[in-house]
Amino acid sequence: MVSSRTATAAVGVLASLAVSVAAWVVFDVAVFFLAVPLIPLLFRRRSEEPTVYECPECGFRTRDPEFAYCPRDGTGLEAR
Repeated sequence: MVSSRTATAAVGVLASLAVSVAAWVVFDVAVFFLAVPLIPLLFRRRSEEPTVYECPECGFRTRDPEFAYCPRDGTGLEAR
């Protein structure tokens, strides 16, 4: 299934291309720059999400890499 981010970017690109074609037909001017801001969303990788660090004892979770130990019980955090 397509993620909502990809679907939104695809709809945005198609809409901007439709506007560009309409501008070409009506004003005889190319306006293809409208699609450029949405292109990076299509090629973005999922691996850009930050790593989650979790305490195996109490379940404390954080995305801040500065935390090496659980603030509740001092157990070392594990990357998930």
